[in-house]
Amino acid sequence: MDKMLVAVFEAESSAFEGLSALRNLHREGDISLYASAVVVKDNAGTIAVKQAADQGPVGTAVGLVTGSLIGLLGGPAGVAIGASLGSFGGLIFDLDASGIGVTFLDEVSNALSPGKAAVLAEIEEAWTTPVDTRLHKLGGTVFRRLRSEVVEDQLVRESAAFEANLKTLQEDLKHADAETRAAIQKDIQQVKLQIQTLQEQAKKRLDQAKAETDARLQSLKDQTQQASDRAKRRIDKRMTEVKADFEMRSKKLNQAWSLTKEALAV
Repeated sequence: MDKMLVAVFEAESSAFEGLSALRNLHREGDISLYASAVVVKDNAGTIAVKQAADQGPVGTAVGLVTGSLIGLLGGPAGVAIGASLGSFGGLIFDLDASGIGVTFLDEVSNALSPGKAAVLAEIEEAWTTPVDTRLHKLGGTVFRRLRSEVVEDQLVRESAAFEANLKTLQEDLKHADAETRAAIQKDIQQVKLQIQTLQEQAKKRLDQAKAETDARLQSLKDQTQQASDRAKRRIDKRMTEVKADFEMRSKKLNQAWSLTKEALAV
């Protein structure tokens, strides 16, 4: 399963050992490492990137981690992320879109206190023991977050809600008097604009999901080139899971797109 992983260490040197451990697990086929970075929080609470993000073939999630996530982790001293999100505007939608989530950020921020370092990574793993065993030996505290389908689910719900709202307004228009027709027609136009925006978001999200899936599959295919037969079987299973995950996500996004299309066609 595709996950965001953060391992917090007491020292920068340990974090680099942690990154090396993840790369070894990738070579051994126990995990698939899509992207990674190493950061350190100094005594003033400032986050510094010590290992520039290796974005690999995917990059989207770690690109966010080394930018927005690092900014959040180095936010106002002593303030939990959940309490200070108002100053970050549209960033929260981006975090949800990447499947990271605010709770995860809070947990990591609290653990990554001044003087500590962390490995940030996007990985695919079937079970947690290989990573936990290696990183715990190095003194790491490990946090994981499954990359969720928050945005896909939200787009389906909002598309259905706007479609229902539009039908109600159109029904009200049929029975409205001259005085209220103009107001209802204005509301209808506003809802249609919102539906068009949702339709564009669903299409963009589907294109993004397809690009990420293709990149992951290529990464997994490359990983098999130097893998043992046993490791190849594990990697092949991951490829099947990645394809199944895309099918599920694309089904939801196509549902959202179809709902918006039907609504605008009325």
